[in-house]
Amino acid sequence: MKIISHRGNLEGSKSCIENSPSAIENVLANDFDCEVDVFVTKEDEILLGHDFGQFRVEVNWLRERSSRLWLHCKNKQALDYFVKSESDFNFFWHEKDSYTLTSRGFVWIYPGQDLVSNAIVVLPELTKSDSFLLRNVGVSGICTDWPLRYA
Repeated sequence: MKIISHRGNLEGSKSCIENSPSAIENVLANDFDCEVDVFVTKEDEILLGHDFGQFRVEVNWLRERSSRLWLHCKNKQALDYFVKSESDFNFFWHEKDSYTLTSRGFVWIYPGQDLVSNAIVVLPELTKSDSFLLRNVGVSGICTDWPLRYA
């Protein structure tokens, strides 16, 4: 089962570092994938951050890490940018949808929803989803603020 860090967290939510390039690098160095919140400006500037773009990165920075990043498009420009991209980014858009598909065909499940196959369960710690249950319904992975607990 794939374990994905939520916004670059390893041991709980730390809003001051979430989505920062250094937090993401740390997660990748610990052999986890990482979900990253991405904004794109009208000038195609790429910014990482949850509520607003906070950390500027180059597209090559994302491209070099693309096999392990799950890009959560936070605005229309980000979605449009990655749809048009020639790179194989794994990206998706959702707000509070129960389920959404990533560009690589995974089902991204909002916290607390029923589990389905080939899915990424988001923040199972919020709903106290049992790791045994997660491993036995055919889900592909989890996205969590606590990846070290699930490793």
